[in-house]
Amino acid sequence: MRLPAFVSDHRSLWASLLLGAAAACGFAPLQWWPLTLAAVAAWIALVHRAPTMKAALWRGWVFGVGHFTINNNWFQHAFDFQDKMPPVLGYAAPLALALYLAVYPALAAGAAWRVRRRDVDGGFVLAFAAAWIVAEWLRSVMFTGYAWDPLGVVWVPVQPVAAIAAWIGTYALSGLTVLLAGSILLVPRRSTTIAVGVVALGALLWAQQASYRTVPAGNASAVRVRVVQPNVPQDARGESDGEMMLAKLSALSGQPSSTPRLVVWPEGVVRDYFEDGYPTQYYATDPFWIRWRMARLLGPRDLLLTGGTALQFDRRGEPVTATNSVFAIDPRGRIRGRYDKAHLVPYGEYLPMPWLLKPLGLDRLVPGSMDFAEGPGPRALDLPGFGAVGMQICYEIIFSGQVVDRTQRPRFLFNPSNDAWFGKWGPPQHLAQARMRAIEEGLPIVRATPNGISAVIAADGALVATIPHERAGAIEVPLPPAQPATLFARVGNWMAAIAAATLAAAAIAIRRRRR
Repeated sequence: MRLPAFVSDHRSLWASLLLGAAAACGFAPLQWWPLTLAAVAAWIALVHRAPTMKAALWRGWVFGVGHFTINNNWFQHAFDFQDKMPPVLGYAAPLALALYLAVYPALAAGAAWRVRRRDVDGGFVLAFAAAWIVAEWLRSVMFTGYAWDPLGVVWVPVQPVAAIAAWIGTYALSGLTVLLAGSILLVPRRSTTIAVGVVALGALLWAQQASYRTVPAGNASAVRVRVVQPNVPQDARGESDGEMMLAKLSALSGQPSSTPRLVVWPEGVVRDYFEDGYPTQYYATDPFWIRWRMARLLGPRDLLLTGGTALQFDRRGEPVTATNSVFAIDPRGRIRGRYDKAHLVPYGEYLPMPWLLKPLGLDRLVPGSMDFAEGPGPRALDLPGFGAVGMQICYEIIFSGQVVDRTQRPRFLFNPSNDAWFGKWGPPQHLAQARMRAIEEGLPIVRATPNGISAVIAADGALVATIPHERAGAIEVPLPPAQPATLFARVGNWMAAIAAATLAAAAIAIRRRRR
């Protein structure tokens, strides 16, 4: 039987698969961003040469399968820390996720192919960049969204380029990355002298990468933040290890001084409940005693932020749901505020379509019998002596334009995270995305994780201090200052729409000029 042309063209499909995998190497921990540019450029050329729309869509989809399988390889490790499903399923999980995520590069490829001409020209490259912005934004919102590692994140090690996100955001920066890659194809044709200039700029930025460095901690008289990383792997935590965990966290929390300190602990390490008023059978330890243990570590002007879980009960006193939360504890052991995570992880903190998936033997990865409930969305807690502190728990920090309460701009963002699920590649990728949020919003970000990578990030995305992966320790530095609200902080992802529309308009203008 004769196969359709778009399937029988196996060489182009294999090339697309390998180019997608190569493009993923531009992200942390490898950060080979020139390889990403070269791979995307070669893929754009393959899409342009596709004989039919179906062939272009297939080349886009196969590129996405290779790209997202490599980029999300850390996803396999999450299956090692649960007992509801066979851990071997973890090896298929990155591929299964990639089969869906690849739809979005396919959409971009199909849209660009639709407007192609005989030769690769500026109009085609501009249209491809515009389509990529739209496709990447759709990936961030469809079915609750999966915004992990937009293409623009490859620029985090190259601060002069990453700084563009303060103006246009990460999704628009991704479009400019596609534009830069496509411009490489224009150089041999001498389609425009601008293409030569763009490539020269890329070479200059590659040379500048060696000069990228962390920024100094700042004014020693400022409020100080102490980040604690206990280095406790996910499989070393249990429901009855509260005393051991508190002792480890306490030993790393330092001593009070004359300067106010904000002590921050990670998500997912303290399993005991902090709030009063629950039925007694739900307490392994008296919540007042837990909070008193925390309060002992604090000076009179200190506060402690820690991840924890809150329960919600019905009228009969039965728990109906839980929230993944951050609690603010003062020196008297009082809870001064609570933030509930709003953007939950599907298959992690809740199981979509349980009526279908549970009979198939699938379950969520996080331990416990109850799904988590969504919080109200991004908001800041007003903490005495520290001002408005924005909260984003773990996965929430990856969503560009969705991390700050626009009605109350915070002094900084606190991002407790449990990156122990993420293997070797996940933590540096997660950190890179937090750095992009700092650049976009012009706000410092404080990250606390159980086993790395914890960090204090300046408002320009530079690293003030870090604790390496899989190492116990603490860092205490002055809190970096916030910058004035950036253009992106004011406009949000409308900048992605403006960038996509501008690129599309430029592509149309080139087409009309050449008729």
